[in-house]
Amino acid sequence: MSGKKVVVGLSGGVDSSVTAYLLKEQGNDVVGMFMRNWHDTTGLLEDDCTWEEDEILARMVAKKLDIPFFVVDLSEEYRKRVVDYMFAEYDRGRTPNPDVLCNREIKFDLFATEARKLINNYVGAYVDIFIATGHYSRIEKTVNNKKETVYRLLAGKDRNKDQSYFLCLLSQEQLAMSLFPLGEVTKPEVREIAARLDLPTASRKDSQGICFVGKVDLPVFLQQQLKAKEGKVIEISKDGFTPPAYPEGLPDQDIDTETLTTICAGYRFTPQSGQVIGKHRGAHFFTIGQRRGLNIGGKTEPLFVLFPDVKNNLLYVGQGHDHPGLNRKGLIIARDEIHWIRPDLAMQPGEKRRYQVRIRYRQPLQEAALFMREEGMYIVFEKLQRGITPGQFAAWYDGDELLGSGTIRE
Repeated sequence: MSGKKVVVGLSGGVDSSVTAYLLKEQGNDVVGMFMRNWHDTTGLLEDDCTWEEDEILARMVAKKLDIPFFVVDLSEEYRKRVVDYMFAEYDRGRTPNPDVLCNREIKFDLFATEARKLINNYVGAYVDIFIATGHYSRIEKTVNNKKETVYRLLAGKDRNKDQSYFLCLLSQEQLAMSLFPLGEVTKPEVREIAARLDLPTASRKDSQGICFVGKVDLPVFLQQQLKAKEGKVIEISKDGFTPPAYPEGLPDQDIDTETLTTICAGYRFTPQSGQVIGKHRGAHFFTIGQRRGLNIGGKTEPLFVLFPDVKNNLLYVGQGHDHPGLNRKGLIIARDEIHWIRPDLAMQPGEKRRYQVRIRYRQPLQEAALFMREEGMYIVFEKLQRGITPGQFAAWYDGDELLGSGTIRE
């Protein structure tokens, strides 16, 4: 074949199945490879699909498409690089996004390394290979103003399914050897192709929950390493909390670091700020904005977590979607947790730029001003943002292009 040699991460889902089909139709030499990353069923919700079913379906798809199929077990490294990271982040009182880390550490690093070894042994010689997944995103190769070759990570054509956010930690080296054919099609078109080909995954539902683990009862899952510890739930009334005075809209001029810190820092509460209304099983099992799992009734409006104080094992909550403690104007990212997909466009200390930012998957892009300082980045939004959560990722875009990201410190 004259096309590329491509290893497709077949997951047992419809997206990766159609990815393999499209690449083969384009004349590429395609191999299917299934990642076995998790065996433990602790905390899995009843009737949730397991990796055994995923593997069977992936094998059936490979047979249907007449492509070679292999299985690689990456579970040990997955636990070290992704699951242990999850436990450590929750233990710190932060809420991680394992799917984002999984893409950088597993799919486009460890899996890619194993795929190269497999193909080299399979072919009997060293060959360049590409890694393909079913992400709804696009890659564009171009030349910047310094005449350097760069790879742009772009939103997928299907705006309702765009998954560029999950790829926000990828590097130029990883993008250079990656293919995302679904970036040019929509989810309904993918379903139509799968149905026309009578693929065994055509009507399978999209996976949910933690990447390669599944849908879990989070507290039960986390108790594998994090102990339950009873603590107080403290309610902060709407009238008893006044946020800082925020500037309207976006700042037109630079702002000093002290003012930026006031605008962007997370809220601080004390037991004296509210009233004890119940008990919890451990502050590290909760995240900002969470509603379920509090098990406290008798309130006029639903309760939401405002802040899990892991250090003191206190859980601060407030009533109502409109509680001012749920909304903030900005966030802070430590300098060592900033990642530029486009290093050639990285901001330097003292710079200010306007980009569009999202702080969670599928959130509409939000207008924001980014301020770079020696100690890190301050992001000030045009509008108040609900549920800014330490440990999650903020990703900034220039139009369709995702330029960089960082872990929210506070």
